[in-house]
Amino acid sequence: MILVLNCGSQSIKWKVYDTNLKLAKEGRRVVVGQETFEKFLREEIGHISSMGITKIGHRVVHGKDIFLEPTQIDEKNIKALEVLNSLAPLHNPYNTLGIKVCQEIFPETPQIAIFDTEFFASLPEVAFTYALPRHIADESGFRRYGFHGISHEYVAKEAAKQLKKPFEKLKIITCHLGGGSSVAAIKDGAAVDASMGFTPMQGLVMMTRSGDMDPGVILELCKKFGVEKAEEILNKESGIKGICGDEDMLSVLSKIKAGDIVAKLAFDVFIYSIQKYIGAYFAILGGCDVLVFTGSIGEGDPLTRESICKNLDILKKTKILAIKTDEELAIAQKIVSY
Repeated sequence: MILVLNCGSQSIKWKVYDTNLKLAKEGRRVVVGQETFEKFLREEIGHISSMGITKIGHRVVHGKDIFLEPTQIDEKNIKALEVLNSLAPLHNPYNTLGIKVCQEIFPETPQIAIFDTEFFASLPEVAFTYALPRHIADESGFRRYGFHGISHEYVAKEAAKQLKKPFEKLKIITCHLGGGSSVAAIKDGAAVDASMGFTPMQGLVMMTRSGDMDPGVILELCKKFGVEKAEEILNKESGIKGICGDEDMLSVLSKIKAGDIVAKLAFDVFIYSIQKYIGAYFAILGGCDVLVFTGSIGEGDPLTRESICKNLDILKKTKILAIKTDEELAIAQKIVSY
């Protein structure tokens, strides 16, 4: 049996598959507060400790330029993983904790990490290069890595299946829209650009993250509040929440229906940021065969999709699909023959 564990800052998701990738059992738990996360994590894994688990796959958000493919975890590389925690503070610390707890409960079972950044290892140099002094960028690993890669790759391949066309011969734009949101450009079976960058903060306006911003604003925030507070503001207090004070899209939409003009502004800014990336990627790809929406907001909310596609004349010849992502299945597919 294969266990796939997907730990985030506010949730624990897991699925168990047999060797034919048939789902045998699954669970999800919402967690509020880091103090209770490990306790709940141990309880969730306790539900499956007797199921004969032979492999465990873990979603890990940031692999930097160290982890470029599925990697079996040992004591050496788990320390390397922990070094990356600061680059994705809403995700990587919880991903790493999930690995450690599973190592304790299943000490003889291979633990295999699958990275959200892996799919974007194919980005061309022109797409991943930041215009910084070259020696500084090289020494620090400053480049665009892209995130949500597991999801982007999965739904892009599913779109190709639905269209009954080879994945390697399509121009695809994928929009993963949820608490964190990103857009990817995919051509001939490989990612060629991604909205997220060195960290998951770049790109689209998100529920609590600012997305693209003048670096001068960030410098001023650091001067005024200090680096730690500035990071907290950009990661947890900005985005839609920063504009209208609400970080739940359903609540935002409800407020809009009630005539809340600030909530409407927040929603419009979010939509506008997505439209800009779709337009840019349409140009980079030289057209688009299929535009795919996924994530709790993208696949789950038709109003958002309609708002994004409205008045985008470039999409007249583009197939538009809403596909439910399945990161756990995608991870299981990668490790079943590992």
